[in-house]
Amino acid sequence: MTGLGSLVRLALRRDRLLLAAWIIGLVGITLSTASTLEELYGSADSRQQLAATAGSNPAFLAMLGPLHDASTIGGVLAWRWGVFGSLLIGLMSMFLVTRHTRAEEETGRLELIGSAVVSRHAPLAAAVVVALLASTAIGLLIAFGLLGVGQSASGSFAFGLAFMSVGWVFTGVGAVSAQLSESARTCNSISGAALGVAYLLRAVGDAAGDQGPTWLTWLSPLGWLEQTRSFAGDRYWVLLLPLVLFAVLLVAASTLVTKRDIGGGLLATRLGPARAPGSLGSAFGLAWRLQRGMLIGWTLSLFGLGAVYGSVARGVEEMLEANPALEKILSQMGGAGAIVDVYLASIIGVIALFSAIYVVQATLRLRGEETEFRAEAVLATPVSRYAWVGSHLVFATVGTAVVLAAAGAGAGLVHGARVGDVGGQVVRLVGAALTHVPAVWVVAGLALVLFAVVPKLASASWAVIVVFLVLGQLGPLLQLDQWAMDLSPFTHIPKVPGADVTAGPLLWLTVVAAGLVAVGLAAFRRRDVG
Repeated sequence: MTGLGSLVRLALRRDRLLLAAWIIGLVGITLSTASTLEELYGSADSRQQLAATAGSNPAFLAMLGPLHDASTIGGVLAWRWGVFGSLLIGLMSMFLVTRHTRAEEETGRLELIGSAVVSRHAPLAAAVVVALLASTAIGLLIAFGLLGVGQSASGSFAFGLAFMSVGWVFTGVGAVSAQLSESARTCNSISGAALGVAYLLRAVGDAAGDQGPTWLTWLSPLGWLEQTRSFAGDRYWVLLLPLVLFAVLLVAASTLVTKRDIGGGLLATRLGPARAPGSLGSAFGLAWRLQRGMLIGWTLSLFGLGAVYGSVARGVEEMLEANPALEKILSQMGGAGAIVDVYLASIIGVIALFSAIYVVQATLRLRGEETEFRAEAVLATPVSRYAWVGSHLVFATVGTAVVLAAAGAGAGLVHGARVGDVGGQVVRLVGAALTHVPAVWVVAGLALVLFAVVPKLASASWAVIVVFLVLGQLGPLLQLDQWAMDLSPFTHIPKVPGADVTAGPLLWLTVVAAGLVAVGLAAFRRRDVG
């Protein structure tokens, strides 16, 4: 481990602002959510009503997991924020490891560092140490923060440590992924796919209830956070599972790093054909070759996610049977159909946020081509800068419609089969999903502006998604001012199906996205490549 201390200090120096933002953001959101829940559900009766209407329903189980104990604010917090918070700390850990391992190899800096007195394992170990420190700091600060606002010590530390354990697991996932491919982008895609599978396993296992494959939850690190049962028994022994998995992943990564060359990956890049196809004679043909795998993968993934959520839509109606008082209220809103539409609109909104991750990946492919010095070779030909950027931007715009339509089709097929109206539900839910396209286009425009104006900060596009996620999912809960929630383009999308669609917000979002794209194109035209 020669050089480990110096590399850790270097990583902390480079990421001081990024780490501060992640730590303050996640801890602050957690404590703010706890404070708001205290205001909304301060009485035991209100919390029990919440448990009766939401905590045991398949629809809410798929999105948020089970509400194990509503007798305390801590128990409600673990239910309301645990899943989304664990997704964010998992993303943070994966990005940190990739940034200090595979991304450093791609740029050639790791080879330069390796020429000094540095162990072969030190760069990987430094990246893991930094990610572990960040996850541990977040977990402990959450625990002490909850303790400070009056929650039980046992529950506070169980929740904080469970939160931390998710970060540890996906630190290990990122460390293994960094050994597999030569590209940082591919490594993030592999780690992201692992996080997506963990989320789906948890969603299916939780939504199944007592009569289905609840064991699927135990296969997911996100499910382990739930099974810790913070503030509802505090099963600390469950934390041994992520600890063991992290140790296995770390051993695997430290072994694999010695089995490959610096700059190479264990998954060897396939040799291309001796003669290039004619389609590669254009900028768009090259962009299609580079983007098609990601587009196909996201299309299939969101189709599957839509199908999972659609399979439990019918379960929303079970709330009416179990709660006559709620049935009376909902009858004034339109009955069971209305509440099912509310659920479908909510899950489509969440899926639209997921699609924004694809859009950022597709847009930042431009930055990857630039830093890997392939953009200069393309632009040295008669291809203009506008044509090169536009060829990739097609996949961030048209691709948005493709992946969202796939999600709507998946939800419509499964939900339609359960209610006996496949054709009608597919058309209805595909249309509902496509209404979010202008909002996702705004994200693409912001990513393009960052790439064109401040290319070194292009990765801040991921922070944009996190901000929009918080504003959309927790804005009302945190009682933010309307102007703050209006900063998210997703706030302006009609809540379809169920709500009336007005063209005004969609047109304005499209205009804003087009304006951002125009700014990005103009800025890239005037700056140096590289």
